[in-house]
This record gives sequence, structure tokens and C-alpha cells, in this order.
Amino acid sequence: MAASGFNLTNPSAFIGEEIGVSSWVTLDQATIDMFARCTGDHQWIHVDVERAKRESPFGATVAHGYLTLSLIANATFELLIRPAGVKQAFNYGLERVRFIAPVKAGARVRDRIKVISIEDKGGGRFLVTTENTFEIEGETKPALTAVALAMLVAD
Repeated sequence: MAASGFNLTNPSAFIGEEIGVSSWVTLDQATIDMFARCTGDHQWIHVDVERAKRESPFGATVAHGYLTLSLIANATFELLIRPAGVKQAFNYGLERVRFIAPVKAGARVRDRIKVISIEDKGGGRFLVTTENTFEIEGETKPALTAVALAMLVAD
């Protein structure tokens, strides 16, 4: 849940601030399998449960890194867009992504979002750059870190 009351009436007040932590999301085998079907990435470490138990250094299947990365959109909606009453939002890109620790099937992850910068682009548009850290429940290392950009249009 967003704790900061993020809004676009005084966006510079949020620069350097953590705006919140998203809800937990479970990356179960069914979700991993659906992602594999959508992307065509059927590498055994993601979809072959028995082989992963035998051969994987993790002892289980793991979520695709890009599956975890894709959760930025939902977390951004939850913590930035909905609370701020944003009329429109567009993914603008990524500056840096690092996959740090594997997410085993069945694990829960959540995104901790910090605002790095906000540029007023005029016309009610703001380019927001965030630092995203996806925590894995019960683990010390995060699944990934990413610097993401979103264009937000004020309501």
C-alpha cells in the first residue's frame, strides 16, 4: 500500500522518497507456465518441474526474470497511478535492470518503489523515474532491481 500520499500537485516533494511497497504476488507454476506460453520461453528450468528438482541448482523451477520484471506495471498502478488520480500512464522505458536472485515457483514477491526524479513535461505530463526493488518473501536478496520510467498525465 502507498504510504506517502503520492500526487502530481506537488510532485517534487516525493523525489528521493520511498512511496510504498506493493501487495504480494505469488508466482506459482501455473503463472510461470502461462508466461512461457505467451513468450515462447519454455526453457526446462522454468517449466519442467521434475527435471528442475533433479538438475537445477535451485531444486525447483524458477520464474522467468522477465515475468518478475513485468510486475512493475501492476505495482506502479497500485502505488503511483491509482493514488495520484492519474488520467493516463504510459511505460516510457527502463534505464537499468539487474536480476539478482531466482524466484522459485510458489514464492511471493513485492515491489518497493522509490521516486528518483520527476520531470514536468508540460501540459499536465510528468516523466517519473522510479527505483524498483522486488523482494522475495523470506529471502535476504531481492529478485531484481530496475530503474523504470513512466509518463503520467495528470487528471
